[in-house]
Amino acid sequence: MPKRKIMGWVILSVLLLLSGCTGAQDAVADTGSKAQVNAQQENAPSSAPGKEQAMKLTIDNTVVPVTWEHNSSTAALHKLLPLTIKLSPYGGFEQVGSIGQSIDSADEQMTTHYGDIVLYAGNKLVIFYGSNSWSYTRLGHIELSQQEITALLSHDEVSVTLMAE
Repeated sequence: MPKRKIMGWVILSVLLLLSGCTGAQDAVADTGSKAQVNAQQENAPSSAPGKEQAMKLTIDNTVVPVTWEHNSSTAALHKLLPLTIKLSPYGGFEQVGSIGQSIDSADEQMTTHYGDIVLYAGNKLVIFYGSNSWSYTRLGHIELSQQEITALLSHDEVSVTLMAE
């Protein structure tokens, strides 16, 4: 790769990083303190689309780190907590289980990867330890290696529990 192209990417990355930092500082400056920002976030309606939903995911008694999407589907899922779902293997690349009712969905064609958590047909939670292309609503992503996720999911009778944090 030519030096000019590399330098361009470096400059673009630095500018994006700096612009993200500036926004966070402005939010604190506008409210006076980080404590006030946190208090405002806690008092905001938890069902607002785009608002982060703090949820803890446990797979067969193992708490796993998840980055949740900020959308109306995660907000709707959050309202059902606590929730335990029995999952069944499907296709050698995913575990699927019913959440017991339909919730908000915004299905779109995508290719999933290991660790992806999606909503299927508006009422099924799917966690991938492989890859698939289909129409889903993205809910989150488990932040573990492929080997760790496969070890947790590649067997029968998997149970997941979702709880509010």
